[in-house]
Amino acid sequence: MRRILLVWLLLSAMLVAVSFQGILSGRFPDPDDALRLIQIRDLLAGQAWFDLHQYRIDPPGGTLMHWSRLVDVPLALVIVIMEPVFGQYVAERIAMVAVPLLTFLAILIAVGRMTWRLFDLETATLACIVCGFLAMMAFQILPMRIDHHGWQIFCVAMALWALSWRSPVLGGLTAGLSMAAGMIISIEILPIAAVFGAVLALRWLRSPKNYLWLLSFMQALAISLVGLFLITRGLADLAKHCDAISPAHLGFFVIAAVGVAAGAVKPAMPRPLMIGVLGVSALCGMTFFAINAPQCLAPPFADLDPLVRDYWHANVLEGRALWEQRPSYILPTFIQMLVALAATMILRATSTDWLRNWWTDYALLLAGSILLSVFVARSFAFASVIAAMPLGWLAIEIFRKIRMTKTAGSRVGLAVVLTLIILPATPVSFYRLAMPKLGNQQIALIEDSSCAFRESAASLDRLEQGTIFAPLDIGPALLAWSSHSVVATGHHRAKDSMHDVILAYTSPASQARVIMQQHRAKYVVVCSDLMEPKLFARKAPSGLAAQLLRGDAPDWLEPVSLDVPEELLVWRIVGQDQEVAAGKVQGKSGPVSPG
Repeated sequence: MRRILLVWLLLSAMLVAVSFQGILSGRFPDPDDALRLIQIRDLLAGQAWFDLHQYRIDPPGGTLMHWSRLVDVPLALVIVIMEPVFGQYVAERIAMVAVPLLTFLAILIAVGRMTWRLFDLETATLACIVCGFLAMMAFQILPMRIDHHGWQIFCVAMALWALSWRSPVLGGLTAGLSMAAGMIISIEILPIAAVFGAVLALRWLRSPKNYLWLLSFMQALAISLVGLFLITRGLADLAKHCDAISPAHLGFFVIAAVGVAAGAVKPAMPRPLMIGVLGVSALCGMTFFAINAPQCLAPPFADLDPLVRDYWHANVLEGRALWEQRPSYILPTFIQMLVALAATMILRATSTDWLRNWWTDYALLLAGSILLSVFVARSFAFASVIAAMPLGWLAIEIFRKIRMTKTAGSRVGLAVVLTLIILPATPVSFYRLAMPKLGNQQIALIEDSSCAFRESAASLDRLEQGTIFAPLDIGPALLAWSSHSVVATGHHRAKDSMHDVILAYTSPASQARVIMQQHRAKYVVVCSDLMEPKLFARKAPSGLAAQLLRGDAPDWLEPVSLDVPEELLVWRIVGQDQEVAAGKVQGKSGPVSPG
């Protein structure tokens, strides 16, 4: 444990150093992190536990979010504890640094203890070190990265560790609880849970005495899902959501768990009969699900408006397939995962008895997670935590060969191989350093933008409070650091208002004005160095976004002079109906996040 703590401290120092400027300036790694902070602020300001609306997105009705309160709890606790001593601003900053790093510590404990049990202290140390250099995973535990992905990685790590325990009951229960928590946090972990279930079913097929693994896993999964659903969602929202665990999902898992329990009455039944029992229970669960939520059988985001799909979803690369990614971004990670799978197969080939079966299971888990990542690149974070142990073993083996090798050339060659295993993107990094900068042709990411939303918030808040019509990507930052509302952010539950924002910026000014009036917007804000408005302008040269970037605003937009960077462009909408402009409408209002 002391070795794990030492590795964690060193890696945490590295992560803090990498994120230091963002920590000081309040720049989030992703817009979702800003919106998570807003959700926590609203909770602490008195918004009901079961009320997941964001009332400042498309006010006055707001937008119902699909995020879970489980992730809010540790962040809110740290803020509540620290605020009396340091004040709200510093308390939030402490929480946004400490919670991701503590999540990372929990991941390292799971990986390190599992590796130590199967190998030795040195291999466990290397496996933990490797965790800090798995790019897709490391990004999710950076300071200020307070969205839910880090916790889901921990759930996968915990379930993986549980599968190595000696007790099938305790191991299965822990793995089931971990997967249930992961699915309540976000349903995107459901396919990984299915892979874990399939591996445990295989254990049962190999030997009837292993039936307790699947039995305890499924019972814990079903019971925990129901319990966590009631704790985090209650009975107020029983709608048939496809993007979050809903009653239809709960019914599927309860039916599947009952079917597994029925099969466990006689665990030593012939394999064809056992496969039939498990298959029928899964089929019954799917039938229940299909009857109660047929719309959820369609692919994710199938019901997105074409405009939202083309302008927004097509550019959310982390949710897209491997072949839609930039090769320099995704190939190093993909190759790293394949190396880990090859190392796992070597471990399987050189093992016997129960250990050979263990590595068979491990290879299936890793291969399954890699396959899922091919279709959704974000899942490489889950594959990475599974890959850490075989990569740690491979690294320690190369280290040993380097110590045993006498020739300098061989040592250098092995050192290069070791570097490429742990840091597969090294050649790409050197290439980027060697290439000349593109100067003004470069487009900033939200976290690198010159618009400085936190620093500009005080100036924005000198304006009368109202609704800002802004591109989707900067919506969360405007909500986090100012007291204004926005029409939409890049979150699919607000798909209708997202459509209106995209349509307005890609339409002629006269049509855009009508859309803005319909949403009772008071201001228009654009950050000129970001990709999104440039995308609007490129695809619609005669649209409002292109007109604004050319500095040719229509006469119904009055420039607002504020003490903000020149890239942050602000206009007041003038000449519209006074009642609409004043936003005098009846509706529910929620807590306003402080700037």
